[in-house]
Amino acid sequence: MTLNVEVPDPPSLRGPQSREDYDAVVEPDDDPGDDYRRGELETILRNGAWTDAFREWADGTGLAEREFRTVVRLELIDRFDFYWDPSEDEVGYRAPEFSDEERGEFERDEDLVEDELDTLGRVVSEMLENEYLPRDDERWGFFADEEREDEYEFRDEE
Repeated sequence: MTLNVEVPDPPSLRGPQSREDYDAVVEPDDDPGDDYRRGELETILRNGAWTDAFREWADGTGLAEREFRTVVRLELIDRFDFYWDPSEDEVGYRAPEFSDEERGEFERDEDLVEDELDTLGRVVSEMLENEYLPRDDERWGFFADEEREDEYEFRDEE
């Protein structure tokens, strides 16, 4: 089934920004800051990756337009988190979790909605890895320490 809706704005990536924001991690004396590259990923999402991934997902999702409107109304899209996982050298994601109150907002099975949003997160993550942050033969990993955000080549979709 195809979901024929306007592509929403990409999420603002504002998950934990430094190691100290995780309860299980002791704050180091010299805080390295955000080593999850959310700022760079947010820029890449805004420069076309989100639109490409969303359209790919919408072509095969099981969500109805009414369910998607509820997702937008509850601002669930902005709860996505995408981050570079340095230990795995890949783009990770967290799909939004629903409160009990939000679960009651859906007319059909809210587990289906959660599964479809998880699929959207996976599609976006794969789009980032495969189309926007490809590895080349000369370096391993998406981000080299000496590179800066403005040196990335973004695909121009327009």
